[in-house]
Amino acid sequence: MANYKPDLSCQSKFIPIDFSRQIIPGTFEYALSHIVDNHLDLSGFDDHYHNDHTGAAAYPPAVMLKIILFAYSRGLITSRKIALACQTNITFMSLSGDIQPHYTCIAGFVAKMKDQIEPLFTQVLMICDSEGLIGRHMFGTAFLRKEVSKRSWLHCV
Repeated sequence: MANYKPDLSCQSKFIPIDFSRQIIPGTFEYALSHIVDNHLDLSGFDDHYHNDHTGAAAYPPAVMLKIILFAYSRGLITSRKIALACQTNITFMSLSGDIQPHYTCIAGFVAKMKDQIEPLFTQVLMICDSEGLIGRHMFGTAFLRKEVSKRSWLHCV
């Protein structure tokens, strides 16, 4: 009888992960992270937070934008699916620095910050398009805008 090595694919394994090395240059997620960190003015979000002296710390708007915009680019448009991706998907973990916001925080951020997010969303798409990062057959900007507006900026589902 043949002797085979055991199939261990159903076992868990603990491995050290350097999140900064998971976002590979040349990928959409790398470009998105770079654009959010270096090209967008996020100061408009500061006016909505009054937690300097009291209250819990808020999730950084840059992190929230990265995970939400990346989720939209991958067809994830509900807050629950985005929250789950932040817990289970290494790319989402890397984009967020392993911050795992609850789905209500994601939905609340999008609902409350709609007026700040819409122009940034468009700006990110325009920068990606001008850099040739959006292939019309791979990343449909018209579809994304339609889906997002149809969902009224991500309700809790």
